[in-house]
Amino acid sequence: MAAPAYHLILEGILILWIIRLLFSKTYKLQERSDLTLKEKEELIEEWQPEPLVPPVPKDHPALNYNIVSGPPTHIITVNGKECINFASFNFLGLLNNEKVKSAAQASLKKYGVGTCGPRGFYGTFDVHLELEERLAKFMRTEEAIIYSYGFATIASAIPAYSKRGDIVFVDEAACFAIQKGLQASRSNIKLFKHNDMADLERLLKEQETEDQKNPRKARVTRRFIVVEGLYMNTGDICPLPELIDDIDLISANMENSLASIGGFCCGRSFIIDHQRLSGQGYCFSASLPPLLAAAAIEALNIMEDNPVKRSGKNLRNDQDIFQTLRAKCERIHKALQGISGLKVVGESFSPALHLQLEESCGSREDDVKLLKRVVDYCMNSGIALTQARYLEKEEKCLPPPSIRVVITVEQTEKELDKAASLLKEAAHISQFWPIVGIYMMNFNTGEESSRVDPEDVKHVVKRSLLTVLLYLRILISSNCKPNQDN
Repeated sequence: MAAPAYHLILEGILILWIIRLLFSKTYKLQERSDLTLKEKEELIEEWQPEPLVPPVPKDHPALNYNIVSGPPTHIITVNGKECINFASFNFLGLLNNEKVKSAAQASLKKYGVGTCGPRGFYGTFDVHLELEERLAKFMRTEEAIIYSYGFATIASAIPAYSKRGDIVFVDEAACFAIQKGLQASRSNIKLFKHNDMADLERLLKEQETEDQKNPRKARVTRRFIVVEGLYMNTGDICPLPELIDDIDLISANMENSLASIGGFCCGRSFIIDHQRLSGQGYCFSASLPPLLAAAAIEALNIMEDNPVKRSGKNLRNDQDIFQTLRAKCERIHKALQGISGLKVVGESFSPALHLQLEESCGSREDDVKLLKRVVDYCMNSGIALTQARYLEKEEKCLPPPSIRVVITVEQTEKELDKAASLLKEAAHISQFWPIVGIYMMNFNTGEESSRVDPEDVKHVVKRSLLTVLLYLRILISSNCKPNQDN
C-alpha cells in the first residue's frame, strides 16, 4: 500500500532540514571593528581589577584567634597565659587520665596509628568489636555501631533510614550535625518549637488529618521524631518522658566524655545492622584508629567499675564523678543567676550553659563584639571561655550570640566561684558603662580601642550622673525618714 502524498512531502522536508543542519554553521560571527590604540589605553586605565579575596575587617574572628599550647586539659595555656579551662567538652575529666593514656599507648604499640580502610574493607580490629559490645552493654541495648567521627555519626544515621517522601519531626534547636543529616535524607522536615511538646502534638495531629485524606500515601510514608538529649545550642535537656515511651535509635558523641574521638549509635539489632550497609560514614570512611577505641574502652571502665575509686584529682575518694559533676553544674548555674545584662540559658544540671544578652545592642555583629570583650576580659584574668560559633548562613534556626560555659569535674568550687565573679564584673562594666566599659576592657586586654562618637560619650555620662543622683536621693530619703519606733 502506497504512503499518502502528505506523508512523503513531510518526510522530504525533514530530510532537507537535517541536511541543512549538518552543513550549516552553529552561529554567525559578528563583524566588529578593531579598537584604536587610544581606545585600548582608555579601557586599560578605566579597568579596576577585583581583589582575589573579598576584604575582611580587622576584627574578624578568623584573624583574631587564640592559640592553645598543649592538650586541652583542666589547665590550658592560651596565648602564653595559663587559664582554667571552661571551654572544652571534657565533662568527666578523663582526657588527661593516666589510665586512659596508658591504654592508648599500649594500643599504639600493638596496632599502630591508623586502620587504612573502612570497617568493611579490612578496617575492623578486635578493639572495635570490643568497644561496640561494651557500649551496647553500657547503654542497655541489643547492639551498637561506632563511627570514626562524631559529626558524621548522626549525619550518617538519619539518611540511612529516612528517605525522600518520609516525614521527620525535629526540634528547631537541633545541632548542625542533625541538620546536615536531615538535608542529606531529602525528607519532608517539620520543625516544632524548642522543647514544646504541645507544638509537636499539634504537628502530629495535622499529619494525622493529612493521612486520613490520602491513606494510600500514608501507608508508604514513614515518620520519625529527632531530638537531642542535651541541646548543644541551648544547654537544655530534652523532656524525654513526655515525648516518647520507646526509643528506636540512640546516637551519641564519644568526644565529650569518653576521652576519644568518634561517635556511636545503639539500639535494636536490625536497626544497627542496617547502618552497616547504609551508613555513609561507616561504609566509606576509614575506621576509628585502634588507640582511640582502646582509650574509649578504658574510659568506660572508669565510668562503670567503681567510679568512687576512679575519681579525679579534684574529687574526694568518697565522691561519685557523676554526682559531683551535677553538683558543680547546679552550683555555677545558681552563681550565674542575676548577672546584670546577661541571662543564663540551660538546665541547672546541664554541663554546658549559655550566657546570652538580655537585650540586643541593635545588631548581631554588635552583640558578638560585646560578648567577645567579656570573654577577653575573663581570659586576661585566667578563665578561658569561648563564644558559641555557628555557620550563620547554613543554620536553619540561628541561635542568638552567646558565651558558652562548660563545667567539668576537675574544676574546683573556688574556680567555679572565680569564673562567676569575673563574668559578673565584666557584665557590670559593659552594662552600666557601655562606652567607658569598652575602653576599660580594651585597656585590660591590650586591644586597640575603637573610635567612639563624642555624642555617645555625652549620653552615657549624662545617664550615669542621673543614675547616681537617683541613688543619692533614695539614700537621703531613707536616712531622713523618721523612726517609727520612737
